[in-house]
This record gives sequence, structure tokens and C-alpha cells, in this order.
Amino acid sequence: MNPEPYRPEPVETFFNIEAFEAMRKALAEVRGQFGRHYPLIIGGEKVETGEKIASTNPSDPAQVVGYTSKAKPPEADAALEAAWKAFQSWKNWPQEHRSRLLLKAAHIMKRRQRELEAWLVYEIGKSWGEAAADVAEAIDFIRYYAISALKYKDGAPVVAYPGEDNAAFYIPLGVGVVIAPWNFPLAILAGMVTAPIAVGNCVVAKPAEDTVVIAAKLFEILEEAGLPAGVANFLPGDGAEVGAYLVQHPRTRFINFTGSLEVGLRINEAAAKLAPGQVWLKRAFLELGGKDGLIVDETADLEAAGQAAVQSAFGFQGQKCSAASRLIIVDQVHDHLMEKIVGRAESLVVGPAEENPDLGPVASAQQENTVLSYMDIGQGEGKLAVGGRRLEGSGYFIAPTVFEHIAPDARLAQEEIFGPVLSVIRVPDFDTALEVANSTRFGLTGGVFSRNRERLERARRDFHVGNLYFNRKITGALVGVQPFGGFNLSGTDTKAGGPDYLLNFMQMKSVTERF
Repeated sequence: MNPEPYRPEPVETFFNIEAFEAMRKALAEVRGQFGRHYPLIIGGEKVETGEKIASTNPSDPAQVVGYTSKAKPPEADAALEAAWKAFQSWKNWPQEHRSRLLLKAAHIMKRRQRELEAWLVYEIGKSWGEAAADVAEAIDFIRYYAISALKYKDGAPVVAYPGEDNAAFYIPLGVGVVIAPWNFPLAILAGMVTAPIAVGNCVVAKPAEDTVVIAAKLFEILEEAGLPAGVANFLPGDGAEVGAYLVQHPRTRFINFTGSLEVGLRINEAAAKLAPGQVWLKRAFLELGGKDGLIVDETADLEAAGQAAVQSAFGFQGQKCSAASRLIIVDQVHDHLMEKIVGRAESLVVGPAEENPDLGPVASAQQENTVLSYMDIGQGEGKLAVGGRRLEGSGYFIAPTVFEHIAPDARLAQEEIFGPVLSVIRVPDFDTALEVANSTRFGLTGGVFSRNRERLERARRDFHVGNLYFNRKITGALVGVQPFGGFNLSGTDTKAGGPDYLLNFMQMKSVTERF
């Protein structure tokens, strides 16, 4: 096959009247489908259980977006059995055939783009632009992995040796478990599912409980594209129950997880233990949290820095592992930049996501309680510059919040909040700024605003994060352009959307024949 070269999907801004009206129509159509029920999918069969998961609209929690059946350990066993059965044939599909199927899935997703964006607006409170970015990234992941998989089909080059025929080639691992987060519930789930299946593995996917409906839509698309039964199995359920059960199961070959540090550490520990009957060392791929810092020095373009800081801190209500949660400002420009930050934050509109505000709701009551508890902590650790409160309304609305005079070792500067809270740290010079930036247990994203070339090159070398950005916002990594993943306790740095990501789901076999 000869697919078109991969290029990132453009992200719709809705400035175009046709796109704007198409989105309004999609929102109305999706709203008319609220309350539908989606079963489990195990081995291609729709499976009902006695319990349900209800997904609600965080802009109006009384609204039920949809329901799914809730899996328990017996369904997990059945899903693993179905996946291993499907693996026996899927692993032998020619790579061109698997890639062609996934490219079709990406085409179907593109066709349903506005509809999928509308589901994201309602189910997890994304603004229209954030929803468009999520869907575009999902399309990118599927296309990128489908095309990238083709480069492995002929194996790896080896050195010739007289009298022998030597070959090295890649084979899939087997059946893995995908445990996905709620903050990019289509993009990250799509990438975590399609990468392993692109190279011949099969998966059991457990989406986040808050976003089961958009996950069901992904499985509709895979089914329409012709994915064989059992290659990908849809298993929503409680993470502490069915997720943990799948992680420790002896028939699980690998775990692909994106989520919190605390859960990731438990998964890493459980995966390292050899269960009775297990005949392999499990691979665990973990993308965890961040406490991301953005440095601004005295040479920076402060207008651009202020805009990037607000975008990075408050995009999707700060619910991104890449979000700027620490703004590290050199003393000389601190006051001037703070004026810009506070002014921009005060002007942001917060409201129901379907109205396309700057900020929608945070994801859930649990998330709201967590963010508000950190605001209480911030009152004792620094000075509130703007925000610091819950807003009126039926949804989980929180004002964009900035605390200044935060010490580098304060809880607000060290613990991941995952909400619209920015901590400002004032430092005397760039050397101190870089020390502060590196003074957390995380290492996911970071950024520097500076016109000083020597400082940028020093940060390139010494700022210890997996994704570093100069003179731009620190969120919005593009598939294939900025491979994404972090250092330290931010995860195993598998670099999703990067040139080596698919190798995580393969193993090399070397065969020698003596003539």
C-alpha cells in the first residue's frame, strides 16, 4: 500500500460560519441521544450486566449523557479469553491489511468529527475548541500508527555472515490491557488502543468511568471499519475492581496506562509480581502526572509570555497533565507580567461548555472538591491574586485562580492539582529559575520565555522534562511532531505519537539458518 504521508489534522476554530453552524446542529442532535445505553463488547458480542455506569454532564450533573453496562471480574476473564482467541489470527494479518483497516477508521472518525466533538462538550465539559483538538488528535494517532507500523513489516537490518542466512523481525506481544483517563477521553484512548493493535496485538480497554459514552463511540467506529471480533474489547468498570483485576491477571501481557501517579505506582508494583501461571514479565507503560513549570526571564516578550501562561494554565480548566501549574518569573519583570496574567485571567468567561466559554466545568464533584481544597491550602501558602472560588451555577464551575508569593517547596508548587490553579514563584535570576523548575518529582512538560540564546541552549540541556517548549505555550503536543511523555515520576517516557512508540508493543525474534 502507498498511503498519503502523515500530516497532523487541522484543529477547527469555529470562526468559519459553516463549521459554527455544523457544531450547533451536532450539539442539538447529540443532546437528543442523551440517556442511551451502551453494552460491553466482548469478542464482538454485546454483553449486558446487572449494573450500570451513568455518565453525567459536568455543566449540569442532573443530565445523564448515557449509560454503559458495568463489567466485573467474570467479564474481564471473558474479555481476555476473547482477545487471546482473536490474537491467533490477527497477529498473522499482513501489516498492510491492518494499517488499511485503521486508516479507514480514521476516515470514519473524520466524517463524524462534529458529532464526536459534541459528545466531548457534554460528557466532560470541553469548550468547542478543546473538543476539536481532542478529536483531531484521535484522528492523528490512528493515522500515524497505521502508517508507522508499515516500517516494521520487513524486520530489522542485520550484518551478513558467511554461510548463514540471518534475519531479525518483529512479532506482537499478545494481549494487553488499556486503562485510559477522562481528560482526553477520545484522543488518548484511541491512541492507546490502536497503537498495539496496529502491530498485531489484541486489547481489553477499560475507559474512565466519567467518559464511557465517548469511549463507546470509538468502538462503534472500529466496528464500522471492520475490526475483527475480539481484537479490541470494550470493558467499562470500576478501576479499583475490574482495572486492578486485569492488571494482576496472569494472562495480561502488557498494561498501557494513563492517569494519576498514585494509581500508576500501584499498577507498576502489581505488574512486577509474577502471578501463578504467568509465563512472561509484563510490560507496563505509564503516563502519569506533572507539575509543569514555565520560566519567564527579563529578556522575554512579556505580552506573548502572558498569553501563553494563561493558555497553558487554564485550557480545559487546567485538567491536562501538561498544564502550566507553576509560573516561575525572574524578579525584574515579575510585577509587569503579573499585571498581564491577572488581567487576562479576570477576563476569562466560565460557563456551560455547550455555550463555548473560555472555561467550562471541572470534570466531576470529586475533581471540584480536590481543586477547592487546594485553594484553601493556597490561602495559607501565598497571596490570592485572582479567582479562588467556586462560581454560581448547577455545574462544577471554578474561577481561574492565581496565587503569588508561593515558595518552591510549598504544596501548591509540588502537588498536582489538575484544575485551574496557577502558582507563581518569584526568583532572583535565571539560574535560580532553572533550579526551581527542576525541583519537583515530576518531569513532564516545561517551558522558557527568553530572548537569550545561551539560556535557551542551557535549558535545552538541563531542564529535565520530556517535552520542553521555548517561547510558546507548553500544552498541545502534536502527534508525530512532538512525541509526548515524561521523566522521573511522570512516567516511563514511552513517547506517545513518536517514531519508537510501536516498538513497545513488539518483540524481536532472530532466526539463523546454516547453509
